[in-house]
Amino acid sequence: MKWLALAIGGLTGTFARYFLAGMIYRHFGTSFPYGTLAVNLSGCFFIGLLAALSEEKFLLGPNARLLLMIGFCGAFTTFSTFILETANLMKSGETLRAFMNLLTSVIAGFIVFRLGFLLGETI
Repeated sequence: MKWLALAIGGLTGTFARYFLAGMIYRHFGTSFPYGTLAVNLSGCFFIGLLAALSEEKFLLGPNARLLLMIGFCGAFTTFSTFILETANLMKSGETLRAFMNLLTSVIAGFIVFRLGFLLGETI
């Protein structure tokens, strides 16, 4: 049942990302990554809502969390998971680690992207 929840969530999250980003790009153009921004921000809102429903209100069981938080949000945007994990660090009093996660992920992510890109250009 867990695998099915992940698969269904992942499939729907992938399609939702494709259609939402495409709709945004068609409406606003591609001069700025509006589609990705819309996906990432809406994913952050949605995973925040789901976190509250599961952790504070206890309205989501384990399979619903797998389907919605890991499957759907994970395929829709990993940025939402990154923000949730950073928020969890802050919630547990690990403010410095939360900011280190933000800075390291963004800066190091861009650096390793560039390294991979440069390597790819030389092949």
